Amino acid sequence: METLAVIDFETTGLYPQYGDRATEIAVMLVRNGHIVDRFQSLMNAGVRINGFITSLTGITNDMVRAARPASRVMREVADFVGATPLVAHNATFDRRFWDAELDRIGCTRRQDFACSMLIARRVLPDAPDHKLSTLVSFAGLPVIGDYHRAEADAEMAAHLVLYLTEQLMERFHLNEVPHALLARIQKTPKYQLQRCVEGYRRAGI
Repeated sequence: METLAVIDFETTGLYPQYGDRATEIAVMLVRNGHIVDRFQSLMNAGVRINGFITSLTGITNDMVRAARPASRVMREVADFVGATPLVAHNATFDRRFWDAELDRIGCTRRQDFACSMLIARRVLPDAPDHKLSTLVSFAGLPVIGDYHRAEADAEMAAHLVLYLTEQLMERFHLNEVPHALLARIQKTPKYQLQRCVEGYRRAGI
């Protein structure tokens, strides 16, 4: 079965184009219904963390000062991920930072992202909302560590991805749910989910 890389960043803000940088990254590799490997590291990008971000994440300036340089961490995590398809919760955010931090070390992303938040909106339309914490509670998934830390969020997002793929396999009698199908689902109106899956079957992707 295909391996997926579920990724999460903690950062100094929302917009790398305005100088915000990553402070922590975690990646969970999932395959055959399990987390099979993981990567986690704080990273020192030489940018100060403001009080609001510290109160949200618990990551302090002292913690990142003691961490390895962001360039070194990004080279390691890029090697760890390789060309494995990527998934993130609210992937637009993580994709921005993945691309920006890779660009700083002269690398370019080689694969597409799928968004577990968008997929959950199609697969779990009855959830109260589609924040990670809400979906973890709604689906009865384990709460692991503190939200807004990269390793905990990536691990909970990985469990959510596995839950979503299980739901799709049971509902539509699929043997697997590859990244290509997840990418289709995230762009499909929720009322057309069945048509999307049937189109995938016919195309044989």
